[in-house]
Formats: sequence, structure tokens, C-alpha cells
Amino acid sequence: MTTAPHSLAGKTLFITGASRGIGREIALRCARDGANIVIAAKSDQPHPKLPGTIHSVAAEVEAAGGRALACQVDVRDEQSIAAAMQLAAEQFGGIDVLINNASAIALNNVQNTDLKRFDLIQSINTRGVLACSQLAIPYLKASSNPHIVTLAPPINLKPKWLGGYIPYTVSKYSMTLLTLGLAEELGELGIAANTLWPRTTIATAAVEFAINAELLAASRTPAIMADAAHAIITTPASQLSGQTLIDEALLRERGQTEFEQYKNDPDCPKLEIDLYVDE
Repeated sequence: MTTAPHSLAGKTLFITGASRGIGREIALRCARDGANIVIAAKSDQPHPKLPGTIHSVAAEVEAAGGRALACQVDVRDEQSIAAAMQLAAEQFGGIDVLINNASAIALNNVQNTDLKRFDLIQSINTRGVLACSQLAIPYLKASSNPHIVTLAPPINLKPKWLGGYIPYTVSKYSMTLLTLGLAEELGELGIAANTLWPRTTIATAAVEFAINAELLAASRTPAIMADAAHAIITTPASQLSGQTLIDEALLRERGQTEFEQYKNDPDCPKLEIDLYVDE
């Protein structure tokens, strides 16, 4: 049984890919608790198709009750990560939570995967998680409740998840393996590491543009992932580590029974189950 949750007031979260989608929603959810949010993403200028920049999210964070630091960060560039983390520590006094949210998607099979595209998704997904986590460790060591949360799936080896888009699957499963390995490696330091994945598809730009815009109606909003991430990082690090967590399952375990409010389209009769999740 877990003890009382830790407050996020005055705690510092470093969130990659936080200029839109799930990362933005986690930032706003934690800002309501009075957290300091580092919005670490590439989007410094508005995109014609994709809403949100590091600066617009910073304004939203402050309006929600948090303190914000907008940092233009490419997770492929360890120098930009290191500079942003140092700036965050100087401004807020440290880093308590790392959310590895930044990710690239490419749902092609091996025969139709360009090797440059494969290198891109590996450098963002796999290498990005390793680089951000490695660089965050010195700061997390000093936190009273340090967490690493990586948005990656449970490793499901059923053939149906392997045949269609294994290059992408390799990168996502690598993110999971890295996080589970970090939980083991960093346990003696008191740093928790877990993955979080949605049971259903989430209404984000990735779903709209990289998968199928028609899935938006059958998706949940990013709010469910934000609530699940909040539940993880307010748990004592000593009590939750080395787990591959599903948003709905975690929230049900914590006593939540109502999920209708997360529907992107309240009238949609059936939700779309996400990749790597069995119904």
C-alpha cells in the first residue's frame, strides 16, 4: 500500500516534446500543482499544421499556476540537452522528474523502410531516451522523490505486433528496455524508472498525421495520460519502479472508475485500442 502522495509544488519536471500533445498535457496537469516545468522541445516557431510552441506552452503553464522555462532542445543533440538541464537547475534549483515524451513514428515494414528514416527514429526514440536519462541522473540523485517516466509500451512479442512495422517497434521496445534497465541500475540511488503507455489511441497530431485522422473520434484525449503520469510521479519513488504501466489500468488501480470524460468524441461507441495492447 502506497503512502501519501508527494506534492509537486516547487518540484521541477523536465519534459521532452512538451510543445504539444501528451507532453503539453502533462505539463499543464503538473503546473496546476505549482510545479516548475521545463518545456524541452524543438518547436521554437509556430508550425503551419501543428499548434503549439515551447513559448505558447510556457505561457499556459504559468497561467495554470506553475513556473515555466522554455528550452529549444533536440534530443538527438546531447549538448542542447545538457545546456537545458543546466539552465533548469540554475533557475529552479534542480530536476526532480524526467518525462521522456519526445518520439518519432514511422509505421512501415522492413521492405518499405528507408534506412535514413530508421536512423532518425532510432536516434530520437532510443538514443534520445538514453541521452536525456544519462544527463538527468546527476540532478535526479539530489531529488527527494526522483522519477524517470518514458512513454513506451509493454514489450508484447505476439507476432501481430512484429510483422507490420518492426522498425518502429524496435525503437519503442528499446525505450522500454532502457527504462527497465535504468530502474535496476538506479534503484540503489533511489531513482524510479517506469514506462507509461495508453490503452487506447490518443488524439494527438501523431495519430492525425502519421496514422489515420479518422482514429481521432475513437481516441481519448491526452488528459488521461497526464493524469496517469501525475499518479506515477507523485508516488514515492521507492514504491513504484521497473514497471510497464498502462494509463487506464493504473488509474483504476488507484480507485478511479469513471473514464467517459476522456473521450475525444463523446458519441463514439467504441474506442480504438492502441498499438501493442491486447484487448
